[in-house]
Amino acid sequence: MRYSICLLLVLACQTSFAGYRLETVTDQLVSPWSVAFLPDGSYLVTERGGNLRRVSAKGVISEPLLGSPTAYVDGQGGYFDVILDRDFASNNTIYLSFASGTANANATRIVSATLGINRLDDVTPIFTAAPTKDTNAHFGGRLIQLPDQTLLVTTGDGFDYREAAQDKFSQLGKTLRLNTDGSVPSDNPFADGQQGNPYVWSYGHRNPQGLALDTATGNIYLHEHGPKGGDELNLVEPAHNYGWPAITYGINYSGAYVSPFTTLPGMEQPLTYWVPSIAPSGLTYYDGTAFPAWQGDLFVGTLVNLDVRRLDMENGKVVAEEIMFTEIGERVRDIRSGPDGFLYILTDGANAKMLRVVPD
Repeated sequence: MRYSICLLLVLACQTSFAGYRLETVTDQLVSPWSVAFLPDGSYLVTERGGNLRRVSAKGVISEPLLGSPTAYVDGQGGYFDVILDRDFASNNTIYLSFASGTANANATRIVSATLGINRLDDVTPIFTAAPTKDTNAHFGGRLIQLPDQTLLVTTGDGFDYREAAQDKFSQLGKTLRLNTDGSVPSDNPFADGQQGNPYVWSYGHRNPQGLALDTATGNIYLHEHGPKGGDELNLVEPAHNYGWPAITYGINYSGAYVSPFTTLPGMEQPLTYWVPSIAPSGLTYYDGTAFPAWQGDLFVGTLVNLDVRRLDMENGKVVAEEIMFTEIGERVRDIRSGPDGFLYILTDGANAKMLRVVPD
C-alpha cells in the first residue's frame, strides 16, 4: 500500500518528542554539498565550486586539498559527494563524485584517491557516465558503498535528455553499480550487455540526489527531484523501472503535462511523493543511539521549504512524516548520520553552516 501525500500531511503534526539542540560546527563554508566523517573526529566537506576541505573537530576549515581533480563548475555542476572506503582505516581511500568536462561535453565522474594531510594522492578516475551531455543540470552524483564493497552512484537525466532515463543502454537517469576499480560487477542485472548497459542497476530516474542504505534490512532508498512537484522517495531494487518520464506526479515548469500517467504496468510507485515540490537534498538512514525514537527512520533535507523531513519507516513503508528543524531557516543541502550518533546538517550558499544535532 502506498501512503498518499494527503495522509502524510495529516500525520506531519505527529512528533517524536525527542529533545535536541543545534550546535554550529562552522559557518564559513561556501556552497557545501556533502560531508564525510574521518576517524579522528574531523570531517571532509565538498564545496560545489570544486573544493574538498578538511574541517577539524573544532570547526577550523583547511585550505582546499591539493591534488583534487578539476571540476566542470556551472549551473548545478561542480563537486558532489565524498565517501570513505569501508576499509579506510587500512587504505586511506576515498571516493569523490563531480561534474567533469566542458559545457559542450560533460558528465558525472567518480575518482578514487588516497587522502593525505593536506592533499589527495593517487587520484584515479574509475568511472565517467556516458553519454556526455551539453547541459549544466541534473547530474545526480550521490554515492554509497554497499557491504559487498561495490559502489552505487546516481546519475541525472541531463534535463534536456529525459527520454534517456527509460533507455536501459544509456547511463543517464540511472543508479549505476560498479566495483571500486571501475569494473562491472558480474551480478549486475544487465552485466552481459544484452538487455541494457552493464553498469545499470535501476532506471527511470530524473535527478536523484539522495541515496541511503538501511543497515538493518539492506534496503536502498533513493529520493529524486520531480519537475514542478512530484519529488519521490523510492525503494531501489535492481532492474526495476521507476517511471520517469513515462509516469510522474509532477508537471512541466510551463504548466504543461510531462505525462498524463501516474501509473503504468511494469513501473514502480514511489513510497511517498511531494506535491508541491520540497526539492529534496541529502538523505540519511538513522541507526544511532543518541535519539532512540528516531532509530530506523529516514531524514530528508529540503531546499525549498528550509527544513528537514523525518520519515517514520515501518517495514519499508513511510507511515508518517514530521517537519523538523524549521528554526534553521536556510536551504538544507545535506543531512548525514555521524558515527557519534548525532545528525549533521549542511546548509546551502555562501557562509553556509555545518550543524550538529545533539540531545538536549
